[in-house]
Amino acid sequence: MDLTTIIGIIAGIAALIGGFLWEGGDAGGLLQGAAALIVFGGTAAAVAISFPASHLKKLPQAIRTVLVPVRSDNEQLIEDVVNMSMHARRAGVLALEPQAVSHENAFLREGLQQVVDGTDRDVIRQILELEMAKVEQQYEQHAKIFDSAGGYAPTMGIIGTVMGLIQVLGSLSEPTGLGSSIAVAFTATLYGVASANLIFLPLASKIRARSELETQTMEMLLEGILSIQNGENPQLVRRKLETFLTDTDGYSDNEPRMREE
Repeated sequence: MDLTTIIGIIAGIAALIGGFLWEGGDAGGLLQGAAALIVFGGTAAAVAISFPASHLKKLPQAIRTVLVPVRSDNEQLIEDVVNMSMHARRAGVLALEPQAVSHENAFLREGLQQVVDGTDRDVIRQILELEMAKVEQQYEQHAKIFDSAGGYAPTMGIIGTVMGLIQVLGSLSEPTGLGSSIAVAFTATLYGVASANLIFLPLASKIRARSELETQTMEMLLEGILSIQNGENPQLVRRKLETFLTDTDGYSDNEPRMREE
C-alpha cells in the first residue's frame, strides 16, 4: 500500500476543512448531497462518455496501480544480470535457459529467452522496446482517465453552482434565506475544484511517475540483456547498469554512482 497517496489526500482534505473551521465556518455546511451528486455523478458520466468500455474496465487496475505499486529492486536486478553475464561468459548463453524460465521479472525472462534462442540483437531490441511502449501506453491510458475527471469536475461544480443560483433567484421573495442558499450553491464549485486538484489530477501525475520508474527499470534491463548477448565484461556491465540507478535505489547525493575498482 502506498501510504503517501492516502496520507496526501487525507491531509489535503483536512487542511481545507481545518481552514474553513478556523475562519468560523460550520462543518455541516460543507456536506451537501445535491452538490455532491451533481459534481461526482456528472463527472463520472462525462468520463464514461469520453472513453470506450475497454478503457473504463481498467479503472480498478488504475486505482490499484496508485495504491499498490509494483516495486523493483534495481540493485538486485543488476546483481542478477552481472551474475548471468559471468555465467554466460564461462558456459555460453545457452546456460541461461533456466533463468529465462524461472526469473521473477517477466521483462528479463523475455529478453533472456530471445538471447538463448539466438535472436538477432536488433530484433531483440525491437521486441523489448515494443514491450516497453506497451507498458507506457497502459499507464498513459490509466492516467488519462484521471486527467479527464480532473478536467470535468470543476466544470460540473460550476454547473451545480449555476443551478443553485437559479433556484436562489427564483426565491427572491424570501430574502432572509438568500445568504445560506447562495452558500449552498457555491459548495458545488468547492467540490469540483477540490476533487480535481486534490484527487484526480494528483493521481494522474502519480501514475505517470510510476510509468517513468518502471520504464527506467526496463531500459536498464534491456541494456543488460544486450550486454550479455555481446559477451561483455561483467564489471563493464555493472558500471553500465549502475548509471540507471537513482537516489531512491540506494544512493545518496554524496555517494558516487559508479564503483571504483
